[in-house]
Amino acid sequence: MEGSTLVPAYDVFREGVRASLPEIDEISDPELRDKVEGAWAMALAETEFASIDEVRPSGNPDTPAMKSGTQADHLRGVTRMAVALADSLETVVPGLGVNRDILLACGLCHDLGKPFEFSPANQTRWRQDPAVSGFPALRHPVYGAHIAITIGLPEAVCHAAAGHSGEGELVVRSLENTIVHHADHAYWRILASAGKLET
Repeated sequence: MEGSTLVPAYDVFREGVRASLPEIDEISDPELRDKVEGAWAMALAETEFASIDEVRPSGNPDTPAMKSGTQADHLRGVTRMAVALADSLETVVPGLGVNRDILLACGLCHDLGKPFEFSPANQTRWRQDPAVSGFPALRHPVYGAHIAITIGLPEAVCHAAAGHSGEGELVVRSLENTIVHHADHAYWRILASAGKLET
């Protein structure tokens, strides 16, 4: 959606975000779709990355990367796994209460902070003197929550960005965040078992 009035435009990045994450179109709420797209455009605009596909395809900057595929493939895979988990459980536990739009947005936005944490410029600066601002200064869950809050994503999506990983061990995760958390960790473990990660 070019020149959106809902969130800052970052038009140069929006087309690429839509191409990298076609699952955005599965979100039924147009305002939420726009904010998911805008959040990723903002996350990229604040780094040297022009596309989600340029971000190292790994869980953390120092963990094994995928042998093939991109960071966008990870986001898409986690989102699809999360939806499949919810749909499968719903067949045997009716009335589970999953909000599908929120689940899609949580899956697509859980790693919003990766461009910042994975930025080669940031990594170089932090490594030079961790005593100045730490190493990293902010992990991707924290920075992702910052992006999500700044763009105005729903609190549930901000919560998933902040709490899908280790930081989430200090809070009670929402239903949608719990599903995304398990899909995210399963994604990397399954790829490792299949020999799809670098050693």
